[in-house]
Amino acid sequence: MSARLILQLAALLGALTVAIGAFGAHGLRPMLEASGRFDTFETAVRYQFYHTLALLAVGVLAIARPELRGPLGTTAALWLGGIVFFSGSLYALCFSGITKFGAVAPIGGLLLIAGWVRLLLLVSKL
Repeated sequence: MSARLILQLAALLGALTVAIGAFGAHGLRPMLEASGRFDTFETAVRYQFYHTLALLAVGVLAIARPELRGPLGTTAALWLGGIVFFSGSLYALCFSGITKFGAVAPIGGLLLIAGWVRLLLLVSKL
């Protein structure tokens, strides 16, 4: 994954995270509170935002250290998958009420952790 693509994804995800978070906090709050899912929704938004900021940092690092672009791209891909599976499954759970979506979240969590471990291994070699 190129540095440019990582930064573009971070920018897109940043905008989406703010929009989703604002929509949930304002437009959907009564529905989320009635279903007891407001905290779940906030967790999904929070993890998406944390990892969007991490993607931004990795994109900047990939520009600064071109020789690390390949491994940093792997880290970015793991985080992107983690966002989709972790936050995405929690959003699906909140809006559908189908509790089986909650079973997908740990897969996303493992991808997020794998991205951090990949970054740790990479920077340990510097």
